[in-house]
Amino acid sequence: MSGEAERPWKPGDTTAARGGPRPLAGTPPARGGHRPRAWTRPARLRRRRTLVTSATAIAVAVATAASTTGAPAATAATARASSALASPPSPCPSPARVKPTVVLVHGAWAGTSSWDGEVASLRRAGYVARAIANPLRGLTADAASVAAFLKTVPGPIVLAGHSYGGSVITNAAAGVPNVKALVYVDAAAPDVGETTGGLSGPGSALGGDPGSLYDTVPSPGAPAGADDLYLKQEVFVRSFASDLPRETAVRLWATQRAASAAAFTTPSRAAAWKTIPSWYFVSTGDRIITRAAELSMARRARSTVTEFPGGSHLTLISHPDAVTTVIGSAICSVR
Repeated sequence: MSGEAERPWKPGDTTAARGGPRPLAGTPPARGGHRPRAWTRPARLRRRRTLVTSATAIAVAVATAASTTGAPAATAATARASSALASPPSPCPSPARVKPTVVLVHGAWAGTSSWDGEVASLRRAGYVARAIANPLRGLTADAASVAAFLKTVPGPIVLAGHSYGGSVITNAAAGVPNVKALVYVDAAAPDVGETTGGLSGPGSALGGDPGSLYDTVPSPGAPAGADDLYLKQEVFVRSFASDLPRETAVRLWATQRAASAAAFTTPSRAAAWKTIPSWYFVSTGDRIITRAAELSMARRARSTVTEFPGGSHLTLISHPDAVTTVIGSAICSVR
C-alpha cells in the first residue's frame, strides 16, 4: 500500500475514496436520525483494528451503524458519520490475492432467502456469495452439513451466520482451515457444552411458556422431544420481525421453515471463534437474542462489534446493507 491511507468505501463510490479512515465531523445524521457511536479498542487489540481499517475495512453500506469493540473495558469516543445508498457498490480492495467466497447460513424459522439483500450487494461488489441451506434438525448434524459444503469451496472463506446459524458456523468452521473470518448477525456464538436455547438472554421473547410460543408438530422418526417447532404468528410478527411492515412479517411467518427442538438443546462441540477472527452485528431492538446476551458472547470471542440502533431479529432483511457493511469488514481482513 502507498503512504496515503484509504477510508472505507461506500455505495456510490466509483473508486476507492481517499482521505483516511477517520470520522467525518459535521455530517448530517443518517436516515432515521441515528448517529453512530465509534469506540476505541484497548491497546492490546488496537493493532488488529488498524490493520483492518488501513486495508479499507468495509464493503457495502446503506444505513449508519454504531461501531464498538467486543473487548472488555472499551473506552468510548464519539464521532459522526453517515452513509447513503446511491448506486451499486464498488469492490472492496481486499488484501487477499484471491477474493474470499462469502458463505451465509440462515437461522431457525427462516431460509436462504433471508440473505437475498446481502447476496445482491456482495455480487454487485464482485464477490461470490452463497446462501446455503441449514437443515435445522440438530446442531451436530446441521454443522456437519455446512462443514461438508465448506470443504468444497476453493480458497479463503468468510462465513456468516444469523440467529441459530451462528451456532452452526461456530461448529462447522472448526477443522476447516479455509475459513478465515466469522460474522455473527444477531446470532448465538456458543462455547463448548452450551446450547443455543440457553443463550437468548434474560428478557428474550423465547423465555415464555413454550405453549404460547410455538405450534408443535411431531417429526416422524425423530428422537423423543425433537418435535418440529413453528413460531406462532403474533410471536413472529411482534418479536421476531418487529421492525418489518406487518404484511411482510405475516408473509414471512406463513413461509417459515420448521426448526427441530433438538436444534436448541444440542450442546455445542466446538467454538471456532476461539481461533478464527470474528465480527458481531448486534441489533439493539432484537427481542429474540437480547442485546446484552449478544454483547456478552462478542466480548468473550473478542469480536469486532457493530451495534445497529433499533432493528429486530430480522435486521438482515430490513437493513441488508448495514449487515453487508460488517461482512465487508471481515472480507477486507482476509490476507
